[in-house]
Amino acid sequence: MQAACDNLRRLRPLLGTFVEIGADGAGALAMEAAVEAAFAAVETVHRLMSFHEESSDVSRLNRDAFKAPTEVHPWTYQVLETALDLHSCSNGLFDIRIAPTLQKLGLLPCHRGDIQDISRTIVVGGAIEVCAGHRVRFQDPGIRIDLGGVAKGFAVDRAIDVLRGSGMPSGLVNAGGDLAAFGPKGLMVTIRDPSQPDRALCQVELRNAALASSGGGYDPLQSLDAQRPMVIDPASGEPVRAVTGASVRAPSCLLADALTKVVMLMAEASAPLLRQYGASALFVTADGEVRVSPEWQNAAVLAA
Repeated sequence: MQAACDNLRRLRPLLGTFVEIGADGAGALAMEAAVEAAFAAVETVHRLMSFHEESSDVSRLNRDAFKAPTEVHPWTYQVLETALDLHSCSNGLFDIRIAPTLQKLGLLPCHRGDIQDISRTIVVGGAIEVCAGHRVRFQDPGIRIDLGGVAKGFAVDRAIDVLRGSGMPSGLVNAGGDLAAFGPKGLMVTIRDPSQPDRALCQVELRNAALASSGGGYDPLQSLDAQRPMVIDPASGEPVRAVTGASVRAPSCLLADALTKVVMLMAEASAPLLRQYGASALFVTADGEVRVSPEWQNAAVLAA
């Protein structure tokens, strides 16, 4: 007889952070199997879209896609299509061609053949073409892409799909603050003040939706102070300074993850784009003012 169990939570290091996956309301063995399959989906995204691993789709594209159209996994192709759509709709502010700038700042490693490219201007011209047969071609030899701004959210979405497909009544996936949850009960999520990370800014009820946050890093074992936000403006190549942190609620975690970067760059001006994608946002300006987009709801500000 299968043992009764209300819920199951597992935590593993993946995607450069800790990924928590949980399920509720099913038998213990079914939840174990569903959570394990969900981790496998996250591991697949990690393997395909890592900038660091030379065998990933991202590394193969950076190495070969100017020489010839390069076939990628359908998931990588899907992320690229969404990223290019966001690039167009944000007038270029969301740009996965940011990798040379991140390498120049020491935020990404250099690979063989990249050194001469880093000396180029950080504004890389040329388009990324998505072709039939899940093939991709770069129009400029200096293009290097980084999917770090969307891959984590996409991994959360795939893991949620697996939990749903396994028949779980409720579930959650949290990849270092990029999270999504489904089920009849809402999940209360505490958003930290990006200027004082040990202080709660507000709580948001998340139900059948996703939430992602961007801002400075925070390591309570090292310091209670917030680190400087490392969202980079692709136009200037400098870190964003006007906004210290942003949280976006969206129908998918891929969109929430990507749109946090747009909100960090555009602040209030991002409202039409958020509305276009069915998203809403809360962000904190450099002078500590808390602002929300018109569609942000169910947020109870605890302190400002």
